[in-house]
Amino acid sequence: MPNRLVQATSPYLLQHADNPVDWWPWEAGAFEEARRRNVPVFLSVGYSACHWCHVLARESFEDEAVATYMNAHFVNVKVDREERPDVDAVYMEAVQAATGQGGWPMSVFMTPDGEPFYFGTYFPPEARHGMPSFRQVLEGVHSAWTSRRDEVGEVAEKITRDLAGRELNVAAAGPPTEETQAHSLLQLTRDIDPASGWFKGDTKFPPSMVVEFLLRHHARIGSVAAREMAEGLCGAMARSSLYDQAGGGFHRYVLTAKPGGSLVPHFEKMLYDNALLCRVYAHLWRSTGSDLARRVALETADFMVRELRTNEGGFASALDADSDDGSGRHVEGAYYVWTPAQLVEVLGEQDAELAADHFGVTEEGTFEEGASVLQLPQSEGVFDAERIASVRTRLLEARGERPAPGRDDKVVAAWNGLAVAALAETGAYFDRPDLVEAALGAADLLVRLHLDEHARLARTSKDGRVGANAGVLEDYADVSEGFLALASVTGEGVWLEFAGFLLDHVLVQFTDEESGTLYDTAADAEKLIRRPQDPTDNATPSGWSAAAGALLSYAAQTGAEPHRAAAERALGVVKALGPRAPRFIGWGLATAEALLDGPREVAVVGPVDDPATKELHRAALLATAPGAVVAVGAPDSDELPLLAERLLVSGEPTAYVCRNFTCDAPTTDVDRLREALKR
Repeated sequence: MPNRLVQATSPYLLQHADNPVDWWPWEAGAFEEARRRNVPVFLSVGYSACHWCHVLARESFEDEAVATYMNAHFVNVKVDREERPDVDAVYMEAVQAATGQGGWPMSVFMTPDGEPFYFGTYFPPEARHGMPSFRQVLEGVHSAWTSRRDEVGEVAEKITRDLAGRELNVAAAGPPTEETQAHSLLQLTRDIDPASGWFKGDTKFPPSMVVEFLLRHHARIGSVAAREMAEGLCGAMARSSLYDQAGGGFHRYVLTAKPGGSLVPHFEKMLYDNALLCRVYAHLWRSTGSDLARRVALETADFMVRELRTNEGGFASALDADSDDGSGRHVEGAYYVWTPAQLVEVLGEQDAELAADHFGVTEEGTFEEGASVLQLPQSEGVFDAERIASVRTRLLEARGERPAPGRDDKVVAAWNGLAVAALAETGAYFDRPDLVEAALGAADLLVRLHLDEHARLARTSKDGRVGANAGVLEDYADVSEGFLALASVTGEGVWLEFAGFLLDHVLVQFTDEESGTLYDTAADAEKLIRRPQDPTDNATPSGWSAAAGALLSYAAQTGAEPHRAAAERALGVVKALGPRAPRFIGWGLATAEALLDGPREVAVVGPVDDPATKELHRAALLATAPGAVVAVGAPDSDELPLLAERLLVSGEPTAYVCRNFTCDAPTTDVDRLREALKR
């Protein structure tokens, strides 16, 4: 019989609706029930594409005996971290503080008041490698709760008190300086492995936000080291098994699994990674003209539209790592790996040999059971480009006949905002109006379904049904970023207006006016044991960094001084953290580059269908000036503030380049515009 999760909109929660565990969603009733029964709450946090979350579910949550014990001694709460990033953040902070590490699935035992006292991540069904079994953990917690309640209460109170004391205040730091940026770059050079192009360490996540900083820093001051590091990182990612060589798009991360340095991906594909990396590779192409960057940007955009776009026009959250291997086994990576025999079956002998050489497919395999993950171990120039393109197409078609990984169809506002920005810019750069249309479709869904009449965002939707959870800071910031990119690409002022509604809400509900501190939840949101605030970038830009970037861009488009002042105050955290931990505040550093550059404001006036207007507009969009904002439209239009009082020169389409609303002489010459944007 299904449990309470059957009413959820989250695909992850729905995956647990048939568990014998009597799951509750995160709601007040669960904690009231724990008080009534005088039992602890077990909180399990995961997400749909999490491999080990599925393993824990199969081993323990689907086990009748384990479920019976859980139901008898705990109130069990299941949370999708992608729906409730606030809940995830608060308790993950506790897990990391107590254990020194974190991850998913996250397992937390807490009092009926939500105060945590015991933590973990994955627990096996039997004790092994020094790790207790999940049943042993349950029994130990139950024993402590019934026989040492005072001790449990003291631990819970101390942890909660310690968490509440972690308030950030950056008022005294001031905005980042040239010294901040230089020291941050120096620290990054110490972290890089020049031989491989990757950052050091066995586990390698895509550092998209750091690459954005490096590209902007190079554009602003001409740093060769920053450009070379960006090119090295992007080349290493694109040539490795992190990138899906047949279908485009990126997996979540890779790790060094063999002594020879072979990189093995963790195969789930997340919307946010692909949106961020699509934009980064488009920006790399804009900066260097790299053919590899162009190909990866477009293939990643096409992957998002082909495999993640929903019927409603938004973008699904993720594809699972696991899928059926064709024999009924649910296996990680089964959809993506190849053996030499499979290549022969699809391509024939000659092209199979070519594909094996080009993509590093061996008899021994680079993954499990003799299978290989496609990568590019050699220079692409060695091979016939036309034959390789044909091979890619045929491999993708053949792969499409395999059982596909599950898709989390949940539409997350923040990640769709990132996708809108990436697709709008990629479509504009490469003359792909279909990609701009895809961005517009997702933006329309966000306005139509996620945004209410009070300019409040809902965090998620699924199948056209909006979720109950309120948007957090990253939702407001990233959706604003997407709308601002659309305004620059399309010249439609409505997107700037929508961004303004959201950013006004950021100023009122998420910002401490005196200190500039930002919070991840609104002032009127559900109260947790701590109001979360995390300025560090992780898999996505932090809400803090993303808000600073969107506020700065909006101020450049409109002249809104409160928004610029809020951005400058928020960027104080970059000055504090950048030189010490630049890999964890890349988007903040990138925004700081825009602040130090102005950012530039470019107004292009002229008939929008005039080829000269289009040429000037394209030149403005392709400028590498950090964080430059662009407006295009009729002379002296009230559609966008940057166009006000801007007139044609000698009756011809004209561009104005300004900083802080102080402008160079207008120009009708596209080459002069390009030069002005380089200075």
